[in-house]
Amino acid sequence: MTEQDIRCILAISFLAADADGPTTDAEREQVRAAATRLAGNGIDVASAYQDVLLKRVDLAGAVARLVAPEARQLAYELAVGVCNVDGAASAAEQAFLADLATRLGLDAGRSGEQAAQAAAIAAAGVPIAASAASAVTPADGTLRSNLGEAELDKLIVDAAILNGALELLPESLATMAIIPLQMRMVYRIGQSYGYPLDQGHIKDFLATLGVGLTSQYIEQIGRKLLGGVLGAIGGGLLGGLGRQAASSGMSFASTWALGQVARRYYAGGRTLSGQMLRESFQQMLGQARDLQGKLLPQMREQARTLNPGRIVEMIRGQ
Repeated sequence: MTEQDIRCILAISFLAADADGPTTDAEREQVRAAATRLAGNGIDVASAYQDVLLKRVDLAGAVARLVAPEARQLAYELAVGVCNVDGAASAAEQAFLADLATRLGLDAGRSGEQAAQAAAIAAAGVPIAASAASAVTPADGTLRSNLGEAELDKLIVDAAILNGALELLPESLATMAIIPLQMRMVYRIGQSYGYPLDQGHIKDFLATLGVGLTSQYIEQIGRKLLGGVLGAIGGGLLGGLGRQAASSGMSFASTWALGQVARRYYAGGRTLSGQMLRESFQQMLGQARDLQGKLLPQMREQARTLNPGRIVEMIRGQ
C-alpha cells in the first residue's frame, strides 16, 4: 500500500468522524492528538488531518486518489468502523456510508453486509436493558462486588488479553470489536457493584477519563495501516494472523487501565472527581505497559485461535 493510499484512507476516516455533524472541540482535539501519535513510516498523519479540517481534501478528492480495489475496499471498511464506534450508525452516517460505497464503486450487497456486521458489533457491547445486581454496602460506605476480588481480577485481565489479541489480527472488524468489549467490561464491573449502567453512562465515563471512542479507533486502525497489517490483505474476514503492529500493547494497556479505574470508581460509590479519574487512568496505563510485556505471549497465542467470523457472539459471551 502506498503512502498516497494510506493518507487517502485516513482522510476518509477523518471525514467519516464528522459524518453526523461537526465534532466538539474536545472530540476534535482527541482525534488531532491521535493523528499526531501516529506519525511514522515517513507519513505525516497530523498534516493529513489538517488537510481535512481546512477542507483542502474532500471526499471526492480522497476517493479519486484511491486506485487499487483493495485500498478502496479497506477505506470503506474503516469508515464503517468509525461511523459505528460510538453506537450503531445514525441516519446521517448511514447516508455518508452509502454515498461513499457508490463513489468507491463497491458491490452494494457486500458493502451492505459489512455495514450490518459493524452495527451488530456496536450493539453487542452493552445490553439495551441493564438490570441491577446485588451488592453489599458495609458501614464504611465502600461497595463490594458480588463477583469477588479474584473474579474481578480475572475479568479485567481476560478482557485486556483478548483486546490485545484482537489488535494483532489484520481484520478490520477485529479492530472494531475492541471498544465494544471495553464498554461491556465496564458494564459488567458496574453491574457487579449494583449499578445498572447503560451505553450513554459508559460513554460519558470513558470521555471523563479522556478516552475518546472515535480517536481510539482511528489510532488503532492507523497503527495497523502504518504497520502494514491491514494493507496486506485489505481488511475483510479471511486473513490470518498479522504481524505485530507498531504498538501492539495499546489496546491491552487501555483495557486493563480502564478496568482498574472502573473497579475503583464503582467500589467507591462513584464519588471520584473527573480529575482523580484521569490521574488514576494515566497511572494505571503505566502499570499496564509493564504487565503487557509479561502477557504478550498469551495475546499472541489467543490471536492464533480467534475466529473473527464469530466476533458478535464473542462479544456477547464476554
